[in-house]
Amino acid sequence: MATSLEKAKQNPESMKARILEAARKIFGEYGFHGTTTRMIAKAVDIDISTLYYHWGEKGDLYEAVIRDINDGLGNKLIEVEKIIKGKPLAQRLDIAIEQMVDYLFENPEISNLTLHRYFMKTRHGSVLDFRVPEYLSDIAYSMGLAADRKDVPLEARMKVLYIMNAIHNFVSGENFFRPMLGMERRQYIQHAKDTLQFFNLAAFT
Repeated sequence: MATSLEKAKQNPESMKARILEAARKIFGEYGFHGTTTRMIAKAVDIDISTLYYHWGEKGDLYEAVIRDINDGLGNKLIEVEKIIKGKPLAQRLDIAIEQMVDYLFENPEISNLTLHRYFMKTRHGSVLDFRVPEYLSDIAYSMGLAADRKDVPLEARMKVLYIMNAIHNFVSGENFFRPMLGMERRQYIQHAKDTLQFFNLAAFT
């Protein structure tokens, strides 16, 4: 039997999918504790009972959001790995940064939820522990920093953690940094990419 998340993915126009999309954005903006089911229901223009019918309690919906994000990240990394495989390190790095920065700016709730997890504890039991994994080993392997996906050196994982955190900060800090720098959004994203590529090539080589 298909889960609620699977049903939402199978039918992107369904009420389940609409609620999930709104929940991603609102949880991303306010975190688990700052979000209420009423806020999500209002965003979709439904009553609370309809939200509970489709997703159950707030924690169930939050867990579905995390699973959805994990699935999306995993698929994106597979896509990026296919593109960069066999290319020189500098080219792999440029392509990976370009692809991941675009993806995360298109889905800022991923970076926001990651930073919420870093700085706030979510008091809700979950088999996921509400983690948004950075897929450190997968990325390190894709970058050619390890010969075996299952045996990635700590140094390689730390380098990937460094670059992922830098991207998350550019994405989550956009509304703070962009006015400070006097940039339009497209300009800000491009300068974020340029900065990441400049500093991270040295870090990875």
